[in-house]
Amino acid sequence: MASYGSYIAGKDVPGDHWVYVFSATAILEDTFAMLALKRQLERGDPAAPAELPPAVVARVAVADADAVADALSAAAAAFPTWRAFPLEARFDTVGARIHANLIEHREAIEHLMVEEGHPIAVARFEVGAIIDSYSPQALAYLRGQLWWETRRDGRRIVIRRRPDGVVCVNPPANSPTVSAAFFAAAVLGGNTVVVRAPRTVPLSIMYTMREVIAPALDAVGAPPGTLNVVCGQPAPMMETWLNSPHVADIIHVGSVESGRKYEQLCVAAGKKPILELSGNDLVLVWADADLPAAAAVLVESFFGSGQICMLPNQALVHPAVADELIALMVERAREVRPGYPEEPGALLAPVLRQDGYRNVLADAVRKGARVVTGGHGMDFDGNRDERGFFLAPTIVRVDGLAAAREVDAVAHETFFPLLPVVVPDPADESRLLDEFVDFANSNPYGLRNSLWARDPAVIDRFLRDVDNGGVLKINDSHLGYLAPLAPQGGTGVTGGVFGEASYPVLRTTRLQSVAIVESGSGTPAIVPAPLGGES
Repeated sequence: MASYGSYIAGKDVPGDHWVYVFSATAILEDTFAMLALKRQLERGDPAAPAELPPAVVARVAVADADAVADALSAAAAAFPTWRAFPLEARFDTVGARIHANLIEHREAIEHLMVEEGHPIAVARFEVGAIIDSYSPQALAYLRGQLWWETRRDGRRIVIRRRPDGVVCVNPPANSPTVSAAFFAAAVLGGNTVVVRAPRTVPLSIMYTMREVIAPALDAVGAPPGTLNVVCGQPAPMMETWLNSPHVADIIHVGSVESGRKYEQLCVAAGKKPILELSGNDLVLVWADADLPAAAAVLVESFFGSGQICMLPNQALVHPAVADELIALMVERAREVRPGYPEEPGALLAPVLRQDGYRNVLADAVRKGARVVTGGHGMDFDGNRDERGFFLAPTIVRVDGLAAAREVDAVAHETFFPLLPVVVPDPADESRLLDEFVDFANSNPYGLRNSLWARDPAVIDRFLRDVDNGGVLKINDSHLGYLAPLAPQGGTGVTGGVFGEASYPVLRTTRLQSVAIVESGSGTPAIVPAPLGGES
């Protein structure tokens, strides 16, 4: 059984309390017995068996208040030294080593994510996205953004970005490892980082931080405390972060409701809030689209049972091709099946709280939507079972744009395997295109928007006028990631008041302009601006 304490100032710090990580497959096979044993172990019940079954994969220390405070102090103490490290050390050595370490440890990280309940296919995608976010292309782009230099009028002019300081990362329970590894890139900008590992799924995040990120920092002699990882509940830890004079930035990944609350608290406390919240992404399909390819992309909506924020959450389809596209989607949706997380073909994850799905589905039907496929629970074999752990991939058709956003499944991210397909009333092409653009821009969320079309004029209109969202994709996988594109980040409620495409190195640094007169050249005269205000 693996055992991880808190990671503070480069040391493993054991705790008085532990959370025990059980194999997700074991829990699914014998839910009540495994959960009972988990409670015994975590409560320190003397009746708990001394010899633990193989289902117990690891234990992780729960950080107490002193450990949480120590992690912040360690990060603050390391910051003055770490920020002075040159870009070459941070990017060419640390960034490159993180990339190499991720590749080396890829299978181990995927395995631990599966143990925590991720379907293996989804785990492979997520780890691949982490690897790409540290690729040479991504690192080259980010490094170029941190330093730009020219000469003018006897001066050396530098535009650079400076680190904010101690950055705290609060990842979500649904994808903690990918979020933590992504935002740990703030160290490349010269920041020091404190990561919270969720109590429910702490193992893969602890492993990745300790075995991938930390060794890359050690390789350049980064001061202890540059990276710290503590496991605990979000509310008390966030309160400590908000009240700490050491903290500069707080990164929160979660729901819109919790994110808006944290944003207000951060601003009031003088911290920079960096938010990654709900998505409710839109895919637009025009009349000339490659329909089989578009159908395959739309079915990405069901991967991980829809519990990934960057998935397609709604589709707007040209009425001339709606019937054909939906038929193709139904065919592809049948291939998305449940199973134990380690099964290669399993793409659906268990959904333990299913009331929300049933409420959203009932709301859609009540407001005129039609269930095309799905709409029920399933067992491991894909058979209909209303008491099963899984939900069938569900497609509902919503006819007409006027009242589409009155349907909850269209108006809000559902986080279930449920995809509404909105079909506007027939109209001339010019009017329909206006409606498509307006519908995309009026989405209160702003993570990703994508378009399927062949007509260059339609593509140009999409690029020119759709400014809602941090990521735009055209005739490509909606979920897929390719550096140096931003994998996440957006406008509207997705990113909060300060939302934009998310590059952690950039969002945790600030621009600074520098002018240098080199020694011996004298003091150049003030250069007046030319008439007309041009420089």
